[in-house]
Amino acid sequence: MLRTNGIICGEDLRILSARLTLGSEGDIMWLMEKAIRNFHTQFAYEPVIENKVNFKPFTKHALVGMGGSRLAAALLQDLDSSLDLIIHNDYGLPRTPAGELERRLTILSSYSGNTEEVVEAMEEGLHRGLSLIAISTGGELLRLAAKHHIPYIRLPDTGIQPRSALGYSLNALLAAMGQGEKLRETKVLAVVLKPEEHEPLGKKLAAMLRGAIPIIYASKRNEAVAYNWKIKFNETGKTVAFCNVFPELNHNEMNSFDPTDTTRSLSEKFFFIILEDPADHPKIRKRMNVLAELYRQRGLRIERLSLVGKTPLEKMFSSLLIADWTAYHLARHYGVEATEVPMVEEFKRLIR
Repeated sequence: MLRTNGIICGEDLRILSARLTLGSEGDIMWLMEKAIRNFHTQFAYEPVIENKVNFKPFTKHALVGMGGSRLAAALLQDLDSSLDLIIHNDYGLPRTPAGELERRLTILSSYSGNTEEVVEAMEEGLHRGLSLIAISTGGELLRLAAKHHIPYIRLPDTGIQPRSALGYSLNALLAAMGQGEKLRETKVLAVVLKPEEHEPLGKKLAAMLRGAIPIIYASKRNEAVAYNWKIKFNETGKTVAFCNVFPELNHNEMNSFDPTDTTRSLSEKFFFIILEDPADHPKIRKRMNVLAELYRQRGLRIERLSLVGKTPLEKMFSSLLIADWTAYHLARHYGVEATEVPMVEEFKRLIR
C-alpha cells in the first residue's frame, strides 16, 4: 500500500472505497480511526510555495476560510496573540479601513478548493489586485491560482476531512506567514505526540457523555481549543455540542444552569467539560474552581481536564486528540458514521 507520512493515500483509498461499498459499520469507521492514530505524522509535512517568484512576504495577514479550513488560524491566534492576523469566515473579503487589505497578504484557505465563500474571495482579491496565496488540496481555488500565477500551497490529499487535517493546515499557514521558527516547533509534534495514549481517556469520556449534550468551557486564551472540541462532537460524533469561555460565561450563561423544579429537566441534559490550563490567569482558575463547585451543588454533571504538555503546542494538540477519540467513540456508541458530513453535502447541493 502507498502511504505519505504514515497517512492513507493511493492504494489505501482504493481499498477503503471497496470496504465502504460493503457497508460494514466497522469498515465505515476505519478512515476516522486511521486519521486519529496517524495525526501526529502530519506535522512532518513540509509545505512548498508554488509560483514563489510572485510571493511577497508580509508581516500582516488576513485569512479567509470556512469550517475546518479556518480552525488552524484560530488556534494560531490563541498561540500567539501578537500576530497581526484577521480571520474572515464569510463571503467576500474582510471589511477593513481603506487601503488596509493592500498592506496585508490575504490567505485563501479551502481544504477542498471548492468552498464557494473562499472562491468568491479569491475572485474579488484578483479583481482588486491584492497580494494573495491559496492553501488547498486542489479544486477551483488552485485552478484559479495556477491560471493567474498566484502563489499557492497544495496540501496532501489523503482523503481525510478538513477537521482532521489540522497538522497539514497549520504547517501550511505558518509557511505562508513566514513563521519559520514556529514551523520548526510544530515539526517536533511529529515525534512527541502519541495519539494512542489519549484513546483510553477519550473512550472513558465518551461513556460518560452517552445521552448527554456536551458543553465545553475554557479560558479566553484557549477559546479555539474549546471550539475545536465542539466541532469534533458536531461533525465526528454527530452530536449537539456547545462551548463558551471564562470569564464571559460567568456574566450570563451560568444563570441558565441554576435549575428550579420547572427547569431541572432541561439542565439535566447537559454535561460540562472544563479545559484547564496551568498557564491560565489565577483569577480564571479560581472562577473555574468556584463554578465547578456551584454546578456540582446543583446536581449538574461536570468533568475537569487539564491541558498537559511541555509546550503550548503540545498541550493544545494533546487536548484535541482527546476530543477526537471522545467524538469517535461517541459515534460508535450512537451507531453513526464518524468521517463524512452528509448533511453538509446535502445543504451544498440545495444551495447551488
